[in-house]
Amino acid sequence: MKIHESGQDYLEAILILSQKDAPVRSIDVAKQLGVTKPSVSRAVSLLKNGKFVNMADDGTLTLTENGLKIAESMYERHRFFTDLLTSLGVNEETAAIDACRIEHVVSEESFTKLREHFQK
Repeated sequence: MKIHESGQDYLEAILILSQKDAPVRSIDVAKQLGVTKPSVSRAVSLLKNGKFVNMADDGTLTLTENGLKIAESMYERHRFFTDLLTSLGVNEETAAIDACRIEHVVSEESFTKLREHFQK
């Protein structure tokens, strides 16, 4: 199943929130992404159907193996582009916003080459 940009953002948000050692709930994701709870409910439903997210009886969200793989990839791209842009003098807020856009459109081949080039 192909996952769209917004789905990638939700997976990335769940990953980031889960790294804070607290249970991740829909309301946390809504706050992280600046969206409504109904938007999160709809997205989580789609992500559950796609087998990217699990929801426990208490509402806690966890990533499946496939969801985690996508989330880690997106987060790696996000951090890379944010760091690259800030190193070029872009302010952190703008760099983070632009990185979020770039991370979704750059091909795997281009990202790999960029990462190799700048990690020398």
